Amino acid sequence: MKRIFPVIIVLITLSLLGIIVLQVSWFRDMTLLRKVQLRKGAEEATTEAAIELGKHASSAPFFKIPRKQNLSLLPNDYAIGYGRPLLSQHFSVFEIKEKIQKAFNSKGLEDVHFEFGVTSNSSAYTLELQTDNFFKEADDTVHNRSIIVPILPPDNEDILQPREPFEHLIVIIPNFKIQVLESMMWVVMFAVVFTLIIVTAFGVTVQALLRQKKLSEIKTDFINNMTHEFKTPLATISLAVDALRNEKVLAQPEKMSYFSGIIKEENKRMNKHVETILQAALLDRQELKLDMNKVHAHKLIESALNNYQLQIQDKDGKVELKFDAKNDEIIADENHFTNLLSNLFDNAIKYSRENLVLKITTCNTGKNLQIKIQDNGIGMNKETVKRVFEKFYRAHTGNLHNVKGFGLGMSYVKTVIDVHKGRIKVDSTLGKGSCFTVEVPLADKSE
Repeated sequence: MKRIFPVIIVLITLSLLGIIVLQVSWFRDMTLLRKVQLRKGAEEATTEAAIELGKHASSAPFFKIPRKQNLSLLPNDYAIGYGRPLLSQHFSVFEIKEKIQKAFNSKGLEDVHFEFGVTSNSSAYTLELQTDNFFKEADDTVHNRSIIVPILPPDNEDILQPREPFEHLIVIIPNFKIQVLESMMWVVMFAVVFTLIIVTAFGVTVQALLRQKKLSEIKTDFINNMTHEFKTPLATISLAVDALRNEKVLAQPEKMSYFSGIIKEENKRMNKHVETILQAALLDRQELKLDMNKVHAHKLIESALNNYQLQIQDKDGKVELKFDAKNDEIIADENHFTNLLSNLFDNAIKYSRENLVLKITTCNTGKNLQIKIQDNGIGMNKETVKRVFEKFYRAHTGNLHNVKGFGLGMSYVKTVIDVHKGRIKVDSTLGKGSCFTVEVPLADKSE
């Protein structure tokens, strides 16, 4: 697993990067293509609109000059027009915009915004008609695109005159690049969504692999701890049984009683380990049954502490009790809450040096009872503080197995606290000690 895991991560990462690179390349090419399509479509639509306007604006009066006999320089009828009417005399701004919009719609450019103007056929290109924002958009030549198309008279075989433009139609497409992107909005959105789905799937896969790797390590540690915890009492029982078979021991009742006592104590120790594991299984299935009653937390603290007097003496330790809480009555399961406190005391003693100082204080914080259990033990690093309440997790002590347990105590504490609708936090400094702070709701006096 340790060798395969990095390979899987690298392969998935490369695949994901490849997909992202292809998406970026595809998006770039699609944007360029869409720019060309939009520009070409707009030019064709503008040309169509100019032709349509030229048809309607070509009705001007004409003279007919009869051809004289034997004069072949002119055709029989030569039409001369005069006084070409301006578009402004035929159409309003709204009408011209409608014609341009109709041409845009025919090219599939319904959502493209545009401004337009119509100029007279002079060198100065004087504007006859224009939309409200035409001048504003005409000034921005960086972001906008302009299309200029002459408005020509229609072809007429009966009229021989130069096809000079009546006027010019100028169409401006504001924020050309933005409109290109907007026209691709749904395609881009779907591409981004699917890319995010792939990235999310990648993250979930990596997280699942890390979780499996972590569970595998926890399982291995648990099996090692369980083997060690059962191996010691079994070896002791085996030695005691061998001693009981010795004829010299059989002849001495006091030694028989001594070795029988060892077997009984080690058997109780093994039963305790089995009970701890079974209790963890119950917590997993959420089958923890509680008998909730009003209890005094100070009495539970003193009761749990009495069971650890010998261990505290072995560490040349002392206990400092400071019950500042005026109200210590809580709703709790007496058995489980006592076990919770016992686990915290046991943890403080196990991970301490000689000259242990265990400080236990209580106080009232609003509607809660706060219990602090502070020690001057070996403390915990940030990683251990972060994971201390995880099931089966135990702080690393190197190759030594001088601290007994399965890593279930703190997990049990957190579960019991949650069931009691309380909370627990830990502050610790490596080499200086730890402080566990428990808060549980006070009992309602009206009940």
